[in-house]
Amino acid sequence: MLKRLPLLPGIFYIFLLFLSKDSRAQDPWKITADKIDPTDYYGITVANGMIGVVSSSEPLKVKDVVLAGAYDLYGRGRVSNFLRSFNLLNMYLDVDGQRLAAKDALHTKQELDMHHASFTSSFDYQDKATVSYTYYSLRHLPFTVLMDISITAKKDITITGASVMEAPDALKDVQNYYNEIDRPHVVISLLTSTAKSPTGKLLMCASNTFLFSEPHGSEPRVIHEMWDNNMHLMKFSRKISAGETYHFSIVGSSITSAQHGDPWNEAERLTIFAKLEGRERLINFHNTAWDELWKSDIKISGDAQSQQDVHSMLYHLYSFVREGTDLSPSPMGLSGLGYNGHVFWDADLWMFPALLILHPELAESLVEYRYQRLGPARKNAFSHGYKGAMFPWESAETGVEETPVWALSGPFEHHITACASLAAWNYYCVTQDKNWLKEKGWPILSATADFWASRVERNGPGHYDIKNVVASDEWAENVDNDAFTNAAARACLQNATQAAGLLGIIPDPDWMKVAINIPILKFPDGITLEFASYGGQGIKQADVNLLAYPLKEITDPKQIRRDLEYYETRVPNEGTPAMTQAIFALLYSRLGNGDKAYHFFKDAYTPNLNPPFRVIAESKGGTNPYFATGAGGIIQSLLMGFGGLEITPKGIIQIKSSLPAEWKNLTITGVGPERRTYTVK
Repeated sequence: MLKRLPLLPGIFYIFLLFLSKDSRAQDPWKITADKIDPTDYYGITVANGMIGVVSSSEPLKVKDVVLAGAYDLYGRGRVSNFLRSFNLLNMYLDVDGQRLAAKDALHTKQELDMHHASFTSSFDYQDKATVSYTYYSLRHLPFTVLMDISITAKKDITITGASVMEAPDALKDVQNYYNEIDRPHVVISLLTSTAKSPTGKLLMCASNTFLFSEPHGSEPRVIHEMWDNNMHLMKFSRKISAGETYHFSIVGSSITSAQHGDPWNEAERLTIFAKLEGRERLINFHNTAWDELWKSDIKISGDAQSQQDVHSMLYHLYSFVREGTDLSPSPMGLSGLGYNGHVFWDADLWMFPALLILHPELAESLVEYRYQRLGPARKNAFSHGYKGAMFPWESAETGVEETPVWALSGPFEHHITACASLAAWNYYCVTQDKNWLKEKGWPILSATADFWASRVERNGPGHYDIKNVVASDEWAENVDNDAFTNAAARACLQNATQAAGLLGIIPDPDWMKVAINIPILKFPDGITLEFASYGGQGIKQADVNLLAYPLKEITDPKQIRRDLEYYETRVPNEGTPAMTQAIFALLYSRLGNGDKAYHFFKDAYTPNLNPPFRVIAESKGGTNPYFATGAGGIIQSLLMGFGGLEITPKGIIQIKSSLPAEWKNLTITGVGPERRTYTVK
């Protein structure tokens, strides 16, 4: 595990040289694992913004299937949680009557293709066959997945392949169905399951079918078997001659009543649609959709490992978000059940800006999520004695507060309301869409400004205090005048006032009065004070340094540097999230110190990586991947730090920045609505 190194020139450059030497052979688009250790294995996710499929170390298995927007209560406190969906891609394979087990898979190799969002695993089975399978969460079909299987016989063999439909233990009233639809040109075997979510709130449904390579009339016969209430399967058998390669596929769909009024029938309809589209068209459309996404890319010349890692971060951000929805990603995206799948400031402040620069159409879903939940936010403000809208710290489907009662962040981490407002303002700044600003941006901006005007305690000029909050540094609970909270509230009030001017609306004059009088506290030597009673103790994550970026509250380079040099020594080496070092990297690049920026860029994530696919955990040595929040922060360090991009009220501009010594250049493609290219050398 890499530890933070002292910033001594000799040691640091040896560190850089080591990283460079270690990374020369890295493929920029493929992460390959040829040593699979089930005891030290953290799966990689294939997702399309709606369905996440997490890999397994076991052959022909997937660990989890997670469906966005599907929440219910079960066994994890009195708040809603993400639900595991039906595992509709697991299968088993018999060769000459013997069931293939994990111990039988030799020379296993697994690979994530980030360019086309596919996961491939291959292995040898004794001296009889080589097996390879690739699965996709199809980008163009939000509720549909595909697994493509290839078996090459080394001698004459007979195989039995089975698609196994499994219901997670938390689901109840599981019902299993099998049906064959026989048409003159095709036979469709449908393996379908339905179940209720733990409280009965949702109906969850999944269906799949085989796609055979043989022409109609010569396909293998499919047999259905019922094992128990939570598992059933369909299977077929076929002889394969030595030297022959046999292909077949499993395509399936999973959907719930959260997404459709009739999910049982819709799951089967979507599966039939995919079956009749056929394997080649499905994969071609999927690949084309990802080709379009990757027109917005970050290219690093001179550092192959960093390039691969950055592609992994972008790949996960793209995978966890979907255009045209009102869904917003949780800290772990669709990689599992981390943080119950809830939405925090992680979405608004950390993932959103990276998506906004590269794909505004993806980012729009995140602000749509907030817009659609303004009603509950208004009720939340009312309940706490405030005006306007107060967004909950943890949010799920309904937009009400979902933070567990034991966590003080629910009642007190109020900066989330300013983060949602900042995202709405930045969306307008990048898109320059005044119709959107009038229809959706203004309701968010004005309601959140009203909240802050009522939230401050008016104790005289310069003392419109914001007391009793949990800071963005969450180790600081129930403190007064937190630097980030206060500065973010100011930005919210200022942005709402500016938006009113753009729309020809007379703003509430109290907004700017409040903004001017919210204090930002200082130590006697001029360093920004994190909160009123702060005494130099360790911090969980960046707070003061966020005033330079993204808030632009502090613009003097000398002040930015002094605050950096003070607070970078207050972050422990363990137990802190990846975003903090990302902000340090961003700011040092803007200050002209590319090599120190590179130190913090690497320190933000390399100690957090888990095998075998370099998946990022939340903290150094952590084991809860994939931490999309950290990826969002690190991508911002590249876009707005090393890349020098800046969001302004008139759009995206480029300011001066500095690259590390070993990077030849940095190129950012597909930026903003105009899809521009920016280069730093």
